Amino acid sequence: MRHRKSGRKLNRNSSHRKAMFSNMVSSLVTHGRIETTEAKAKELRGIAEKTINWSVKVNELCAKDAESLSRDERLEVMHAKRMAGRVLKDHDALRHLFHEVAPTMAGRPGGYTRVIKTRTRKGDAAPMAMIELVGPSA
Repeated sequence: MRHRKSGRKLNRNSSHRKAMFSNMVSSLVTHGRIETTEAKAKELRGIAEKTINWSVKVNELCAKDAESLSRDERLEVMHAKRMAGRVLKDHDALRHLFHEVAPTMAGRPGGYTRVIKTRTRKGDAAPMAMIELVGPSA
C-alpha cells in the first residue's frame, strides 16, 4: 500500500530522479520553457516553484550593493543561493535564476510556472506537455 507516499516514481530510482529533475529545472530556468511528458511536467512544477521561491525571497537584497548589506542580509542571500544550488548544479543557471528570473517574478505571490498539455507523442503515445515560466504579473 502506498498510503501517504507522495511523488511519482517515473520508473527510475531515487538518484536518477533527483538528477533528472535537477537537469530539467536548469533547462527550464535557462530556456524559459521545455517540453516533456505530462507526468514529469507535473512533478517538475513543485521542484521548480520551490527553487524559484528561494531567489524571489532575497531578490531585493540581491539588487542592493554587496557592501551595503549587513552581515545577516549577506548570510540570508548566501543561504538562499546554497539552497537553490542544491537543485541547480549549473552555475550559469543559478546566476540566471537570481539575476534575470527573480526580478521578473518579484511581484508574484507564487505560481511561477504553468503546464500546458500539447500533444501525444507518436512513438509511444505518451501525453506531452509544455512547462514554462510565467511572465511578470500584471
